[in-house]
Amino acid sequence: MKKILIIQTAFIGDVILSTPVIEKLTQEYPECRIDFLLRKGNENLLEGHPKISNLYILDKKNHKFRNVSGMIRKLRKTRYDRVINLQRFFTTGLITLFLKADFRAGFRKNPLSFFYNRKVSHEIGNGEHEISRNLRVIEDLVENSLIRPSIYPSKEDNHRVEFYKKGRYICIAPTSVWYTKQFPAEKWLELLNNLPEHINIYLLGAPDDYDACQNIALQSPHNNTTNLAGLLSLKQTAALMKDAEMNYVNDSAPLHLASAMNAHITAVFCSTVPRFGFYPVSDQSKIVETNVDLNCRPCGLHGYDACPLGHFKCAYTIDIEQLLA
Repeated sequence: MKKILIIQTAFIGDVILSTPVIEKLTQEYPECRIDFLLRKGNENLLEGHPKISNLYILDKKNHKFRNVSGMIRKLRKTRYDRVINLQRFFTTGLITLFLKADFRAGFRKNPLSFFYNRKVSHEIGNGEHEISRNLRVIEDLVENSLIRPSIYPSKEDNHRVEFYKKGRYICIAPTSVWYTKQFPAEKWLELLNNLPEHINIYLLGAPDDYDACQNIALQSPHNNTTNLAGLLSLKQTAALMKDAEMNYVNDSAPLHLASAMNAHITAVFCSTVPRFGFYPVSDQSKIVETNVDLNCRPCGLHGYDACPLGHFKCAYTIDIEQLLA
């Protein structure tokens, strides 16, 4: 039996977009054992995953050096046939280096990639999807054809959101870690003002997003706008998004949760652009961005805490009709 470790200790969206690697490997090698290493806080995404044998959780915030050392000792107890590092930074390169693996693969951008047996480029901006970039790391093992991510909500997850699925509903994830990736609250309110009054509206987000979502809910023209930010786990959120008539999202983690459920998506891109490779891959998805030619866009890969030029035209010049079309 082949023993394979996949490493992705970045953010929620990065973990979701690494799941096609799991799917491809298990399709090609159904008897293989797959373990996965991710950062603390993201474990709910892969807990109970039917194709993962062991889930390892790394705390990168508290006592990082001690935790990394302990994780290396723990992982070294298994002699992996292959370690697939999908992270591009030093810490995971160090973990990969010190494991007893017969074969190491990852991205050339990792500063310790010179120890890898296989390393591939990671170029952002040419339109290649991040899923395809990840699959190129294992292209010597499987065919690199774009497939959707996969998240597996449990029976309990589905039961938790069953109440909210009564009747027609739309989900809106209005926030983002980065301000310039976030469609402004007044624009979301403009959208709400144009949605049918009889449809249920659910605002989604993390616990830290509760206040921002509550501000929108309080100003919403609809009495049936419900703030669920911080009340659902990641997999419960995905389960709710699955059957929504539409999921309105930013270029952020909820976009990829919806893609993993093949849910309907309208994705709003403000300061970032789809050609970075993080666009939706659902069967029914739409990308919305400004029609104004702005020489300042994109201003960065991840976004900023404020518009560098102070006008945020990449968001404010988006017409709500584009979201409703």
